[in-house]
Amino acid sequence: MTAPRPAPGSWGGLRARDSRLLQPDAWIAEPAPQDGAVLAYGNGRSYGDSCLNDGGRLILTRSLDRILAFDRESGVVTCEAGVLLDDLLNVVVPAGWFPPVTPGTCFVTIGGALANDVHGKNHHRAGTFGRHVRAFELVRSDGQRLTCAPDLNTDLFAATIGGMGLTGLVTQVTLQLMPVASAQMRQEAIRFGGLDDFFAIAAASDATHDYTVAWIDSLASGRDFGRGVFFRANHAPASEDPEPRPTRRLTFPIQPPIPLINGLTLRAFNWLYRAAQPRSPEPRRIPYRPFFYPLDRVAHWNRAYGPGGLRQFQCAIPMAHARQAVEEMLRRTLAAGEASFLTVLKLFGDVPSPGMMSFPIAGATLTLDFPNRGARTERLLAELDAVTLAAGGRVNPYKDARMSPATFAASFPHWRDFSAHVDPGFSSSFWRRVTAG
Repeated sequence: MTAPRPAPGSWGGLRARDSRLLQPDAWIAEPAPQDGAVLAYGNGRSYGDSCLNDGGRLILTRSLDRILAFDRESGVVTCEAGVLLDDLLNVVVPAGWFPPVTPGTCFVTIGGALANDVHGKNHHRAGTFGRHVRAFELVRSDGQRLTCAPDLNTDLFAATIGGMGLTGLVTQVTLQLMPVASAQMRQEAIRFGGLDDFFAIAAASDATHDYTVAWIDSLASGRDFGRGVFFRANHAPASEDPEPRPTRRLTFPIQPPIPLINGLTLRAFNWLYRAAQPRSPEPRRIPYRPFFYPLDRVAHWNRAYGPGGLRQFQCAIPMAHARQAVEEMLRRTLAAGEASFLTVLKLFGDVPSPGMMSFPIAGATLTLDFPNRGARTERLLAELDAVTLAAGGRVNPYKDARMSPATFAASFPHWRDFSAHVDPGFSSSFWRRVTAG
């Protein structure tokens, strides 16, 4: 007897409720709405409910897993939307190419990277994923199969990039890759003592390095408040040294009955993590995977947050108000007694995206995550929303599981213009929540 397939979910621990699952071919053969709206579901790496469609249908796109064409001379690749970034890396990196933009996990689908217009550590140079998309195929619920590109079906091209899967089913994507001389990075790790140091180092580093990001010790207080480690890197030149062997991937074995992320465990981790960084910021050659995807080395690491899952918060703040707003959010987190394991701070550049609903804006972006402890966690996140909006910023929708319609509208005041391009046969739990529809 075959075991029932578990319900799809999000990385933050939400589960699809009463969702009917179907394969892309079945929906494409009969796309008109029948028994509820549909939504494409890739690998479930969104943190909140933007990838879920409670009471509707989910198109499981992981079966669209073929790389259709790869020109090793030009670096142009066409693949189906369900191809994992991990699988693409295994093909293109040995050939001397690399994705121009990559998020912090390689276990996203290419269709998901497009739908969320993901950004990476090089936003100040390369912008978002959508800037490097040459074309994609979009299937609408009225049966149309459209090729969208910067000069073809331009409205849908802009709406689909960052459109969270609401404009139709993306079946394949053509992407321009970037050349690299090796599969290694030349990284520097710089300890800093506070937020003023971060902003000074970040401004200088963005002019000299392709990739920049900082880890913040969210539990540090007093004279140590705002301390952290700044990482900056460029792709390393070619070397005759053999490439290091891949690091063995570990697995978080079980989901504990309570969160393992708490003040005590995180304080110990933060001390050890900072102490493990080199005292001297001399450049080191390291493999690209631990630089871009450090958490991918532990499968199912989200289980450490316990049965309630996790809530991630990410905001983007214009530079004029970034320093003050970041400090206020970190202090409110401390005062609330919450422990953020993944506290990341970096600068976004002024590199516009072609996507109507793209998240990044020029300024600073702060990311925190917390074990979901119900009302107390919701209260803190609402406070962080308020600080963000007061500073003229926005909250990231594809990492959200609870923002209000008012917060969404303040973050994306042009969302009604975007909604004109939403396919009437598509919806999501997130979209219904934030538009009260």
